[in-house]
Amino acid sequence: MKAKLKKLPRLPTDAAAERFVSETDLSEYDLSGFKPMRFEIAPKAAALNMRLPSALLDAVKAKASAKGIPYTRYVRMLLESDVARQR
Repeated sequence: MKAKLKKLPRLPTDAAAERFVSETDLSEYDLSGFKPMRFEIAPKAAALNMRLPSALLDAVKAKASAKGIPYTRYVRMLLESDVARQR
């Protein structure tokens, strides 16, 4: 019989989260609700302005919303993925 997994506690600060992760056996906790997250560290120094058909922009926004990210980040991810694939 599997042991019941614990719920994660509320961690109010980054320091509390770091301490919790370093001192806790995470296999005891239910992590099923977690989603992978991509952190953007590189500064954004350039801008891109483009005109799109409304239907295309609506589709991009819908896909981004389904992934839980802003549509501008989704477009940037698509561009990064395409450029990396062609290298």
